[in-house]
Amino acid sequence: MTEFDLRVDALTGHRVVIAGGRQKRPNLPTTDCPFCVGGTEAPDPYDVRWFVNRWPAIPDGRAEVILYAPDHDASFWSIGVESVEHVVALWAQRTVELGARDDVAYVLAFENRGPEVGATIAHPHGQIYAFPEVPEAVHREFSRPACALCDRAASAAEDDRTIVDSPTWRAAVPEAASWPYELLIAPRGHVPDLADAAAALRDLAAVLVGALQKLDLLFDAPMPYMLWVHQRPTDGGEWPMAHVHVHIAPLLRSPGVARFVAAGELGSGVFFNPVSPEVATEQLRAAGTRPGARS
Repeated sequence: MTEFDLRVDALTGHRVVIAGGRQKRPNLPTTDCPFCVGGTEAPDPYDVRWFVNRWPAIPDGRAEVILYAPDHDASFWSIGVESVEHVVALWAQRTVELGARDDVAYVLAFENRGPEVGATIAHPHGQIYAFPEVPEAVHREFSRPACALCDRAASAAEDDRTIVDSPTWRAAVPEAASWPYELLIAPRGHVPDLADAAAALRDLAAVLVGALQKLDLLFDAPMPYMLWVHQRPTDGGEWPMAHVHVHIAPLLRSPGVARFVAAGELGSGVFFNPVSPEVATEQLRAAGTRPGARS
């Protein structure tokens, strides 16, 4: 059993999970991949697969791994719209099932892509954490007096920063982006969570494919990124301002050059972005698309 200790810093009030057992997990194995068909975690053929993490950050079956596809050399976008739709549908399904537990108040689906942001296995995959309480970042976004994402959807400036569009979802560079090529993907209408967005998950998949492909084409190399989904908590509260969305935080600020969060930012809580959102929008739009993703 992984060591698990939830602590609260007396000075900052930040919650920290001490999960010492995760030090034992594999790191960039050079031999057999446990996520390929026939591997430790995927003994049988699959299209999309989930399983409980052997090295969980949260105990009691509340940390899961999502395998996007059996192709070891694929990326999230390259598996194509249909396969990405299967992944986001699985996110929705696992949210409902985990969220029904009495010890789960919030379900977070996320992906770390690339060793630069901590991915320990190259095979395309993401994870799900089911938290016992609503995380601070989610609480802050959904406790406002009005829905900030609905205000954005009605903004002409938001259209000016849109990178990929669909009838119901779009990806845009945030006006106050913290990361150089940061993207926010959200439905145009007020939809609280992935389960309620079931009828439009195909559009979400198409926007994800288009947005992530542009990030790879930007510097003609795989873009390391962090991706996470914010949606309505499962703690039984009403959360009227919950508006499901996807954050994408790419790591690079120029070819081969990482954008690090440094002391001035961690010490102040203020981010300093070296690439203006307007320039990022122009560059991402110019990146275009390339054949390769399955439709």
